[in-house]
Amino acid sequence: MGLLLRWSGSAVAGLALAAAALAPPAEGQTPDADAIKRGEYIFNAAGCLGCHTDEKNKGPRLAGGRALRTPFGTFHGPNITPDPTHGIGAWTEAQFLRALREGRGADGSHLFPAFPYTSFTGMTDADAKDLWAYLRAQPAVAQPNKPHDLGFPYNIRALMMAWNWLFFSPGEFRPDASPTPELKRGAYLVNALGHCGECHTPRNFFGATRGDMKMAGAVLGDGAVPNLTPDPDTGIGKWSPDDLVELLKSGMTPEGDFVGSEMGEVVANTTGKLTDADRRAIVAYLRSLPPIRHHVRKPAAK
Repeated sequence: MGLLLRWSGSAVAGLALAAAALAPPAEGQTPDADAIKRGEYIFNAAGCLGCHTDEKNKGPRLAGGRALRTPFGTFHGPNITPDPTHGIGAWTEAQFLRALREGRGADGSHLFPAFPYTSFTGMTDADAKDLWAYLRAQPAVAQPNKPHDLGFPYNIRALMMAWNWLFFSPGEFRPDASPTPELKRGAYLVNALGHCGECHTPRNFFGATRGDMKMAGAVLGDGAVPNLTPDPDTGIGKWSPDDLVELLKSGMTPEGDFVGSEMGEVVANTTGKLTDADRRAIVAYLRSLPPIRHHVRKPAAK
């Protein structure tokens, strides 16, 4: 996981696939079972469930409706089931890939970065197509989408052309020269699939993530999202790799507490469903980042 950013106060991966869509299988055709299975893993790694299911109000799975409040207004996660009227059943694979790669809707309109295409642009074609197979195999739900509630001028999609020109670099993720395959995999999981920086990196005035403060923590809504750099005082530098892997797996901290709120959702729906190898790759990559001293303080209650 506003108009120009995923400023939702949620550590859940942003409107994952907020405008992506899939066409249902043609009559008489069955999606490849292996692709669907792989796609389910990508779906979990990308955190799609949280923003597209209104779990708080017991809404139907992937039928949208979850409210994401931002400084620019409130976004509602859309229906991404294959329902042809209210969901994504009328989209094509090419349109789906364009949404991920370029942040463009089926009609060519610019999507708001509440859908984190700025990270998903780095997804490999193989992962994107497997995700397509998984989503198109899900049950269709005929639930209408809730419109976004954005104030002027943030509701003007055409403004996204200028924002993208300034702040968006499309293209498959290419990590810096990594000394190990584990670090390369971790970089991909954190920066593309998991889009962790959408919540854990501070943003500038225009809502774009700050490259000089990558993963250094941020204030989102009423909450503070922690610093994930290996700074020993304000980040994760004092945590052992095993401690971090356990947090991603079960949500348990070294003190025996358990994370809650949005991070609890991330563990339940995303990191807790990854393989141990992928969790360790994430930890290895985060520990390889430059340490940034940045103490994130929760905003004072109004």
